[in-house]
Amino acid sequence: MNKPIRKAVFPVAGLGTRFLPATKAMPKEMLTVVDRPVIQHVVDEARAAGIEHLVFVTGRNKVVIEDHFDNQFELERTLQERGKTKELEALLRDLPGPGQTSFTRQQNPLGLGHAVWCAREILGNEPFALLLPDMLHHAPVPCLRGMIEAYNETGGNIVGVYQVPQDQTHQYGIVDVEDPSAKVSPIRAMVEKPPRGTAPSDLAISGRYILQPEIFDILAKQEHGAGGEIQLTDAMITLAKTQEFSAYRFDGDIYDCGSKIGFLAANVAYALAREDLAGDFRAALSKLLDR
Repeated sequence: MNKPIRKAVFPVAGLGTRFLPATKAMPKEMLTVVDRPVIQHVVDEARAAGIEHLVFVTGRNKVVIEDHFDNQFELERTLQERGKTKELEALLRDLPGPGQTSFTRQQNPLGLGHAVWCAREILGNEPFALLLPDMLHHAPVPCLRGMIEAYNETGGNIVGVYQVPQDQTHQYGIVDVEDPSAKVSPIRAMVEKPPRGTAPSDLAISGRYILQPEIFDILAKQEHGAGGEIQLTDAMITLAKTQEFSAYRFDGDIYDCGSKIGFLAANVAYALAREDLAGDFRAALSKLLDR
């Protein structure tokens, strides 16, 4: 029987330089898509998939993320005194329970693989989910929920993928699978940012993973790769020599909130999906576009 996926890792140590000056004093993960921080949307996805423990790999100037997932007694008391019951209930509903969050530091910016390795003592000897906060997955069925369902059937390691234009494959980690049309298919090869024209497929890694704990032993010895960083994809390629990897194809919409266009598009898409906002927002957009 496969060990259950109880814990999820969120690497949130990045500087967010592409959003300066907005991120000079505020973490990029706290930028809002409509009225929820980007990191809250990703945590929502994890909790909807049944994740019990949230592990944040942070860096300097990220304390506000820890505060966001804690009680704000003054705010809660003020809302209660002013009769704002709906707002108070929403805050408490989003709040993880006692002991359900952990925070650890990545002191040096040595890449995604290093960030995952920094969480090893908290994760222990059990499989875990990894969600990149920059990548918002928008669909009726949360991406991680579908991946965990697939994991419960196949075991091993699962990598979320999505289709990208062929002329953009050099910008992503790309996987080659046995059946490109299948929802879940064994992975035959993985390559990080292949040179133009050499990608084995058009299926890019989407920023969602389920990984076995043996990845930590590999990351501990992993040589620095592209950009002088410890690359997670390199470690996964090594692990794939001894363990099964499968791709889970996500067919919803993905917004890269690490880019300005992706972030703006996410705000539009999430606003249009809200019953309380869609009508008025659509009218406002139409007015702007008609100028």
